[in-house]
Amino acid sequence: MAGISIQNVYKNYGALNVLKEFSLEIEDGEFVVLVGPSGCGKSTMLKILAGLEPASGGKILIGDKDVTDLAPGDRDIAMVFQNYALYPHLTVGQNIGFGLKMRGTPKDELDRRVQAAAKILAVDHLLDRRPKALSGGQRQRVALGRAIVREPRAFLMDEPLSNLDAKLRVHTRAEISALHKRIGVTTVYVTHDQIEAMTMADRVVIMRDGVIQQIADPDTLFTKPVNLFVAGFIGSPGMNFLRAKASGGMVRMFGTEVPAPAAVADGDVIVGIRPEHLSLGKGKASFSVKPTLVESLGSEKYVYFDPGEHALDAAMRDEERGKGLIARLAHAGPIKDGEVLRLCFDPAELHLFDVTTQKAIS
Repeated sequence: MAGISIQNVYKNYGALNVLKEFSLEIEDGEFVVLVGPSGCGKSTMLKILAGLEPASGGKILIGDKDVTDLAPGDRDIAMVFQNYALYPHLTVGQNIGFGLKMRGTPKDELDRRVQAAAKILAVDHLLDRRPKALSGGQRQRVALGRAIVREPRAFLMDEPLSNLDAKLRVHTRAEISALHKRIGVTTVYVTHDQIEAMTMADRVVIMRDGVIQQIADPDTLFTKPVNLFVAGFIGSPGMNFLRAKASGGMVRMFGTEVPAPAAVADGDVIVGIRPEHLSLGKGKASFSVKPTLVESLGSEKYVYFDPGEHALDAAMRDEERGKGLIARLAHAGPIKDGEVLRLCFDPAELHLFDVTTQKAIS
C-alpha cells in the first residue's frame, strides 16, 4: 500500500485544456472520490493516474516512486471499470486469477489468493461458473476480486456501479466501503453520483470544468460549501438559492428580516437553504407558500414552490433545476392541491454567497 501525490497535473488536447493544475495528496489507505458533472475532467485524471493517458505536465508519485512516465503495468495499481471487463470464456476463478497467471504466479499461490479474494467477496461458491451465469452485482464483485488478488499499492475505480440498478447499487456501494475498511488499500474512485461520493469517501474532490472546487470530508462539504456550485451539487435535492437584501447584519427574505449567519456587507446577496431545513410551522422566520407540485415519497414529501421576486437571474441559476424552490418535509401528513402552507426555518442554517464571485461569505 502507498499514498499518492498528484502535483500540478494538467491535460491539453490541442488548444482544449480539460484538466487544469490538479494537485492532490492522498494518504496511505485513504478512500478518495473524484466527483462532478460530465466533462469535468475526473475520468481524465483517473486515466492519467493509471497511465492510460499521458499528462501534458505535472508529476505523479505512488509512495516514493515517480510514476509519471511509467506504463500502466509498472505502476502497481489495479483498476475496476464500469463495464466489468470479464472474459466470457473463462470461469469466475479463472477471471479472478487471470492477471496473476499472466505474471507467472505459482499455481498454489494463485489458487490461495483466488480463494481468499472470492471468500472476502462472497463469490467463492461461484468459482466454476462463467460470467453469463452471474447477476450484475456478482459480475462486479468478480471484477473487484480480480483487482484484490493483485495486492496492488492502490485501487482505481472508474464508475464501477453505473451499470447496476438502483437497489443493487446501494447494496454494492456498501460492500465496497466494507471491503475498503477490511483491506485498507489506497483507493481513488470516480463517479458522477454525489450520493456515492458522500456515503463512501474519506474525502471528496469536487470538480468542475477541469478545476478542483473543494476538497473536504462529506460533512464539511455539506455544512461549509465554499461556493455556489458546491452548495448546489451536494445534497439531494440540492440547496435552494434565492436573491435577498442584507442590511445592518440582517437579511430580508420572504417578506421578513432574519439575522445573517455571517458578517455581510449591505446589499444584494444570494441566500442558500437546504430543502430539509424547511419545515411546517409558524414563527418570525416563516412564510406562506402555495405549492406548485407535491411529490410523496412515503416517509417524506417534496414540496415545490415559486420564489417569486426572490428568483435568481438566469446566469446564476442551474438550468436543470430551474427557478423553483423545494421543501423536503418529513411526516407532513396529507397536503391538498392548492393548499397554502406555512414554512419556517432556522436563520442559523442559512448560507450566504457573494452575488459577483458566487463564493461563500463566512
